[in-house]
Amino acid sequence: MLTFARYERPATVDEALQLLQSKRGSRVLGGGMWMRLSKRTVPCVIDLSDCGLNTIEETDDAFRIGAYVTLRDLERADAFNEATGGVLNAAVQDIVGVQFRRLATVGGSVFGRFGFSDVLCALLALDTEVELAEAGRVPLAAFMDMPYERDILTHVIVRKHAYRASYQCLRKAATDFPTINVCAAHWGGAWHLAVGARPAKARLVMAARSLSECPDSAELASIVEDVRALTYSSNLWGSERYRRHLAGVLAARAIADAAGYTEAEADALIATLEATIEAKEVRA
Repeated sequence: MLTFARYERPATVDEALQLLQSKRGSRVLGGGMWMRLSKRTVPCVIDLSDCGLNTIEETDDAFRIGAYVTLRDLERADAFNEATGGVLNAAVQDIVGVQFRRLATVGGSVFGRFGFSDVLCALLALDTEVELAEAGRVPLAAFMDMPYERDILTHVIVRKHAYRASYQCLRKAATDFPTINVCAAHWGGAWHLAVGARPAKARLVMAARSLSECPDSAELASIVEDVRALTYSSNLWGSERYRRHLAGVLAARAIADAAGYTEAEADALIATLEATIEAKEVRA
């Protein structure tokens, strides 16, 4: 079972950071939903509940999401979801169940950088930064490749744009881990695309790529090829080959949905682009 040798509940982030860096083996407690599954003794656990990190602040140019905002809070944040194309609502609504989402936190989901994370995949396609107590603000895409430093993630900042976005995911069951997930967003005059659950951690495949606002089948075929060029592997939720193929289909569908195509139009586009890719492979 999981046990804590020492429990600390500091009043400020500065106190929490000092504890984290001075106490050997100390860990920050997020929602604790994954930590509780381990069988070990944590020398010192740091609870940030009193540090004021449980609100979503809206400014003129951004939403500043506290690390202790729960996934349920994020799911029900109407102004935030309306401003970001509803991708976070779509990403979290099938995570286990409401009881779980009332406990799991945004900070824990982001700092953990789990390969199966729906939250990270959706945030990567948006204009997102993380705010760390010591390192300051870092673009989320760069944070994904940083080592696990002894620092505290305090906020996730999503800048406002005229987002047109779509989150696509396949699960074996509604509350299961994703087999693959994809998020596409058009903002700043360009397209951005993230792919996760490969089962490796999410990756921003396409950043500020200049395409038509409503890409045709040829443009989508090029994107699908880039998506399928990523590294995939197999586990209980899907084979490498299945994930590779599905990622391309979901990427095309996410872009088509964000671009405003109907489901029938998206189906026709995907059929055409698959034929284009197949013909290209035959010629090669």
